[in-house]
Order: sequence, then structure tokens, then C-alpha cells
Amino acid sequence: MKITILVEGKTEKAFKPHLLEFLRKRLAGRMPNIDPFPYNGRISKKDKLRREVETLLRTGSDAVIALTDVYTGTTREFVDAADARRKMQAWVGNNERFHPHAAQYEFEAWLLPFWSDIQVRAGHNRGAPSGPPETVNHSRPPSHHIREIFRIGTCRDAYSKSRDANRILRGKDLTEAANKCPELKAFLNTILTLSGGEPL
Repeated sequence: MKITILVEGKTEKAFKPHLLEFLRKRLAGRMPNIDPFPYNGRISKKDKLRREVETLLRTGSDAVIALTDVYTGTTREFVDAADARRKMQAWVGNNERFHPHAAQYEFEAWLLPFWSDIQVRAGHNRGAPSGPPETVNHSRPPSHHIREIFRIGTCRDAYSKSRDANRILRGKDLTEAANKCPELKAFLNTILTLSGGEPL
């Protein structure tokens, strides 16, 4: 089973090793070939996305998963994760081998369950944003909170997704984040189900 995941480049660098570790523990003997298709920024839209998905499915991928952030900066392309999934599905069309997913509101929401580790990395004891991680929204997205604690903390470096997200996730079980982040759980369950594993 070859699963291609369309993803922002920085997210792929930060997330892929931890995703693979999670899957290896649950898919012994059924581990899929996870083939990331990283973009330099946002994933494609409309007809371009459809053409890319069709090309990947025609040239060896058994399934294609698109993973986008809901938060797109000033453009506000999507209202929420459901809207992002709906639009991507409409752009690609009725294709059962295509699976749209979205981080609500962005990838960093999936780091918020590990706030104590963020505090250690940043060198500050500021509390976590209130509410479930995936409700931290367009006004002050999850990355804003993480950048801010790094700014006021004793850490000498500003927050870097590719460096610090990797460190925050190291040694963690993604199940812990998935239990607090329904969109992450749905994304993981798609891969598990496609690979013949038990969903969370």
C-alpha cells in the first residue's frame, strides 16, 4: 500500500518521523509506504489539485491524502476543517481514493496537548491557551501562542516549526494528541483504516 500525503513542506519535516513511529507500533506487518508530497507553502487548489491527485493515482499511489491547515493567514480560504475537506473534495471530484483532511486551525494545534514540553523548550511557564487545542482559531492561531511563549521565554531562538515541533513531538505517543484533537484522530484513522489496521 502506497499512500501519498500532500502536505506543506515544513509540516512534513516536523511530522513525518513521528507519524511513522506511531504507525509502526500499530501496523506491524502492514506498514504502508508513506510518500510525502511536500509543497513550498500551501497545497494546490481547484483544477490543479485535481490534476495532481489524478497523476499520483495513475503513477503508483494507492491513495492520496491531502493535509492542509485551515488557517491560511490573511486569505481565510477555509471557515473550518469541515469546509476545507468539503472544498478539497469538490475540487478533486468523486474519487474514493482521495481523502481530504485539515488541521484545525493549523498543524501547531496538534502540539498544544504537549504544552508542558513547549514550556520547557521555550523556558517560560506561561499557561496553555484555554479550551480544546483545535478551537484555537483564526484570531490568534496556535502558532501565535507558541511563538509568543518562545519570545518571552529564556530560549535564545525564535520558534521554528521544523526544529521545535520535531523536538516537542520526540518520544510522544500521537494518541495523546489525537484524543484531544478530533481532526488529527480522523487523519490518523484514515491511514490506519487504509492499511488494514484498527482505528483509534
